[in-house]
Amino acid sequence: MTALLAERAAEVVYAAQQLLTKRMGAAVKLSDPIELSGSGRTTVLRVRVAENAFSLPRTLIVKQVRGSAQERRTGGMAPGVASIDSAFLREAVSYQFTTALGRDHRPGAYLLGYSLPDRLLILSDLGENTSLTAVLQAGAEPAGRNSLMAFAQALGRMHAATVGREADFVALLRRVDVVHRVDGIAQQAESSVSDVPVMLQHELGIEVPGEIAERIVRGNRLFSAGRYRAFSPSDLCPDNVILNDEGARFLDYEWGGFRDATLDIAYALVSFPGCLCDFELSRERARQMVEAWRSEVVAVWPALADDNVLNERILEARLIWVWLSTYWFLPADHTRIAAAREHGLSIPRSAALINRWAALAEDARCTGDDSLGDFAEHVSATLEEHWEE
Repeated sequence: MTALLAERAAEVVYAAQQLLTKRMGAAVKLSDPIELSGSGRTTVLRVRVAENAFSLPRTLIVKQVRGSAQERRTGGMAPGVASIDSAFLREAVSYQFTTALGRDHRPGAYLLGYSLPDRLLILSDLGENTSLTAVLQAGAEPAGRNSLMAFAQALGRMHAATVGREADFVALLRRVDVVHRVDGIAQQAESSVSDVPVMLQHELGIEVPGEIAERIVRGNRLFSAGRYRAFSPSDLCPDNVILNDEGARFLDYEWGGFRDATLDIAYALVSFPGCLCDFELSRERARQMVEAWRSEVVAVWPALADDNVLNERILEARLIWVWLSTYWFLPADHTRIAAAREHGLSIPRSAALINRWAALAEDARCTGDDSLGDFAEHVSATLEEHWEE
């Protein structure tokens, strides 16, 4: 750990000690910080509980989103960091919400304490684990299959446990700041409805048929008014999914909120569109994942027992993710491209978009949707020609 990181770690540990001491009413001492991750404004540490008068776990996870110098001087929000405040508030609320769930349905760590002014979260330690990225990158079987099945089942359990509880989540958001009830990804999806046709026309000379445009409008509603609404961490890229003895667990709830649950399972089928990554996912493996997810949610959404209903909903969710992926990565926008998380599964944006439109075309044809299949195939082929020039 560098001197700068050591100084930051010491500050975070001190803030966490103060928070826990105040919350517990007796001194708590933390030691041996180990940096787990974090970049930019975020620091994530594993710390040991050295002294406490209570039954705290032996180790904890401490996460802090740092403010700028101006914010520290004024105690307020500096220009240009509103998104960080929104992300922290949403994550704090998401952990409050999921901590209230039963242990068997909790999707990740539970919350032991938080400080909004310090942008500090103290979480339980999920222990020794392996990231989904590492498993998929290794390409070994049956580990790859088992990890994806665990991922799909964990999603389903989380969805089934949170159906009908959106009012509880919104009430928690209102307690911290009603402004931050806005879902950032939903906002981008709304923008993509009108922006992507312009991009496709300008970059590729492709006109979006009226039928496809109407389907995008309908698909966009999955973020705000879908029929199968449940809680989602939203950022389900493989670096945020870990595997341990209890199965799959989810990290980072900075975009957590309620949306149509089919968006979550489709996110994996589209090879995690927010991460510019790709991996070999056969149609049979995709079918197995959907079945694993459906087995957990069909009791609360009986309509999904119908294969036709299920396939239509999954295809709709896949379409909106491919559309959003195009919104994010078709323009040569270095800021957007740099913002995509890089890891062992990362591929160039050209390959990602070509593959995603091609896979959407195949999926559409397999469900008898030739109009979408024709359009998706046309976009994929045109993208390939465009990047070969």
